[in-house]
Amino acid sequence: MSPEERRVGASLASIFALRMLGLFLILPVFALFARDLPGGDNRALVGFALGAYGLTQALFQIPYGIASDLWGRKPAIVTGLLIFALGSFVAAWAPNIEWIIVGRVLQGAGAISAAVTALAADLTREEHRTKVMAMIGSSIGLVFALSLVGSPLLYGWIGMGGLFSLTGVLALAAIVLLLKVVPAAPVPKGHIKLPMRRVLTDPDLLRLNFGIFVLHVVQMAMFVVLPHALVDHAGLAVAAHWQVYLPAVLLSFAVMVPAIIAAERKDKMRPIFRAAVALLVIVQLGLWFTGQSLWSLALWLMLFFVAFNVLEATLPSLVSRTAPPEAKGAALGVYNTTQAIGLFLGGALGGYLAQNFGDNAVFSACAGLAFVWLVVVGKMNFPLRRTATAAAQTV
Repeated sequence: MSPEERRVGASLASIFALRMLGLFLILPVFALFARDLPGGDNRALVGFALGAYGLTQALFQIPYGIASDLWGRKPAIVTGLLIFALGSFVAAWAPNIEWIIVGRVLQGAGAISAAVTALAADLTREEHRTKVMAMIGSSIGLVFALSLVGSPLLYGWIGMGGLFSLTGVLALAAIVLLLKVVPAAPVPKGHIKLPMRRVLTDPDLLRLNFGIFVLHVVQMAMFVVLPHALVDHAGLAVAAHWQVYLPAVLLSFAVMVPAIIAAERKDKMRPIFRAAVALLVIVQLGLWFTGQSLWSLALWLMLFFVAFNVLEATLPSLVSRTAPPEAKGAALGVYNTTQAIGLFLGGALGGYLAQNFGDNAVFSACAGLAFVWLVVVGKMNFPLRRTATAAAQTV
């Protein structure tokens, strides 16, 4: 990659990770905090407060994607970050659960993921796009792991109001980063040349959207039960969970990076992508049948993060290659909408199954859903890199 492409990847990965921080940072501690909040004894309201972020993300991803096609990527991203910051400060001030919900709704309404990934695609050459998307996708896994490690510590130091305020301040800092560090965005190409229904009904885009939906359903459902498994089966205190999460993520990066390089430089995207989905199935089966000890849980977590990081990196790159240029933002908006729905439904499904049928029901359901994705992948077309396509045409 050129120095500018590395700068694009690092800066946009930081901005993208900030968005996911708003979701992940409160997960380990919010239910404990809510018990002492007026209205927090209503579990339905507490659950809605957690899920409201994903719901409004799902509602606003497509409008932000279209807006970025029409008026430019950076204006759409700045608008979303301002709304996200406002929601963070509202939630930090909130005197009761109802105002927390208002803050979470506003946070989710700053749905910039589609515009950020579209900007990354605009500013990178096709042969290096997956590497930039890998930087962005890997930041999600890293933020998720760091949130699990750091959230209880931060909550003890600055409280829930401090956590929300911190995400608001970082959102404002991200605006400065976007305007000062990220290179100038291309002139908007417009969106009206392509009917929205073509984006919604394209078979390959549908398969990719289904993939990101499944990936995040599995992620959220898993982490409804895994913290309990580490305590109940592995005997690991909550304060020591970082000793499992952090090594698992770091080791997964060591495996994921060579896989991404092979997918790009050697045109091995198809087998590597399929292998990652197959690994996701194997992980769920492994957790189902052998996830009873500390070492087995640590192994399956590491393998999960390998699959998760490879897929999180390659999926948006494939969407950007598959979508027509004049509707790239809209296509990524649909993609990020299905991601947000997956985040919301994964948590709800995981909680329902764990409560009514036990932890193994969660893993078996995730294995079944991931297997369906593996079947879908078998019918998916993988777009060639532009350089590879041009070479084929000259032969």
